[in-house]
Amino acid sequence: MFTRRSVLGAIGATALLAASAGFAQAQDKLYIPLISKGFQHQFWQAVKAGADKAAAELNVNVTFEGPDNETMVDKQIDMLAAALAKHPAALGFAALDSQAAIPLLKQAQDAKIPVIAFDSGVDSDIPLATASTDNLAAAALAADKMAGLIGNKGKVALVVHDQTSRTGIDRRDGFVNRIKEAYPDIEIVSIQYGAGDQLQSTEITKSILQANPDLKGIFGANEGSAIGVVNGVRESGRSDVVIIGYDSGAAQKQAIRDGIMAGAITQNPIGIGYETVKAAVAAVKGETVPKNIDTGFYYYDKSNMDTPEIAAVLYD
Repeated sequence: MFTRRSVLGAIGATALLAASAGFAQAQDKLYIPLISKGFQHQFWQAVKAGADKAAAELNVNVTFEGPDNETMVDKQIDMLAAALAKHPAALGFAALDSQAAIPLLKQAQDAKIPVIAFDSGVDSDIPLATASTDNLAAAALAADKMAGLIGNKGKVALVVHDQTSRTGIDRRDGFVNRIKEAYPDIEIVSIQYGAGDQLQSTEITKSILQANPDLKGIFGANEGSAIGVVNGVRESGRSDVVIIGYDSGAAQKQAIRDGIMAGAITQNPIGIGYETVKAAVAAVKGETVPKNIDTGFYYYDKSNMDTPEIAAVLYD
């Protein structure tokens, strides 16, 4: 015979078990933090959108964060350490410094936490996969476009975001090596680094133009660099400098529509975010993931930027 107390006790126990089961189910949802290189560019917001899309489809818990700007290596390392302290199922990481994070990534490896690099790889075999643009090939295409627009001869310069991340190194080298191997009458007179900061890149551009009044073209190797180049050329009163950019964003798209920038390389940032989460989930499940996940790139200018194929990978 059940007393009221025993019935209530049974109900309470059932509720407790149900709550525990619900908690366990919540805990069973994979937690995958993504630590990016920054948050100030629209590129990273597009990467986040791709990661969120994959998280919803795969029913996992994804967080996305990065330092305030792409010079804050120490801040990014702190974010990486904090993410690892939460014992995630897997980790996505876009390195600002391809060497500095290796000790923490080794900790992740020792803890059996799969690491997926995205956008900017790491000088280590710890990441199981890297979801990124082939930046060497993309920058080589930028060099080809620049050469064609300046008649395959003359002086050019580069404004690059950094010389420590894999993207900075590869975009610089991809452009420079292509010019050296294919265009003997083009001279690279300056390679400067502006931390991806528009204001800093603007001042660098003005300095380059002042030192080289006969400069024919400038390559801006990421969103902030490219906008800085546009502003620097504009503020210098020059209209005869060919500008090739990298990435997208509202300001860069407008500069192309206005004829100030000739064109730019666009990545597939939504695809980068999506493929990072997809690879992370596969790695947690013990599935084999490809070492290099090429998310593609395109050259766009006023003639093709509104076509469906290109519009799909541009962002504001």
